[in-house]
Amino acid sequence: MAQDTVRDWEFTDDRGHLVRAAHRPSRVVAYLPTAAALHDHGIRPAGVFGSAHDDPAVPDPAKSGGLPLEGLAYFGAGSALDLDALLAARPDLVVALTYGGGQVYGIDPEAAKHLEQQLPLVVLDVGGGHDLAAIRDRLTALARSLGATEQPAAEDELAAAERRLTEAAAATARPRVLALSPAGPDSVHLARPYAWPDLAALAGLGVGLVDPAPGQGANWATTTWPEAAALEPDLVLTDVRSNASALGDALGQGVRTLPWNPELPPSARQHARVYGELADALEAARG
Repeated sequence: MAQDTVRDWEFTDDRGHLVRAAHRPSRVVAYLPTAAALHDHGIRPAGVFGSAHDDPAVPDPAKSGGLPLEGLAYFGAGSALDLDALLAARPDLVVALTYGGGQVYGIDPEAAKHLEQQLPLVVLDVGGGHDLAAIRDRLTALARSLGATEQPAAEDELAAAERRLTEAAAATARPRVLALSPAGPDSVHLARPYAWPDLAALAGLGVGLVDPAPGQGANWATTTWPEAAALEPDLVLTDVRSNASALGDALGQGVRTLPWNPELPPSARQHARVYGELADALEAARG
């Protein structure tokens, strides 16, 4: 990362807010997956926070990508966010997310309002109406504004992984891939693929994703395990975030599974890794 500073730093976030600072921020606190993506660009965050789904005392390693958590300040999650500790750490920028409508995700509205009165706050939109590449590009634009340099090797790695996954998907009998989040012994949340930018991107690369029947729930269709098993998936992408239950053998013995993080850090390196793992699984299914 470039070490020089600039005066009058500014960045227009996905709410359309022009965020300004007297100097280029160097002490960034961010929502954990976003911090992990910034780290992939060479920017070490000064601290992280989680969402209402997360443990307020311990960051979720499933969301951290390649970001080392040891020694990294964690300011809590959701309503348990320690706003005083965050401010005491003297960050000069906070980066948060929204899933649409501009409402900050992972921070209670009053806390977010107070935070923005004290510090520059950039909010990036990762909602289902956005293309995964566009989400990644926005994070890259923020990282570049913070002094990160171009990463042609990571971009080449991603392009190669996309080609490989496309070839793996085309070379099989289009296996049925089901993404889900276990909710307990009696129920499971089935992901609606086109509500999730990462899953929509997989479909665009030729992966045959199972789309649950229409019904309630914009992002998830909540159902029973027998009904999920009746969809006869060949490969299951199972939510491995700390708030999800364990999959166990709810879908029966011998079902192929692959870890899935619905909050994947939006960086070329992380996307390439996931595409490579899925290509491995499709190639193994082909035998």
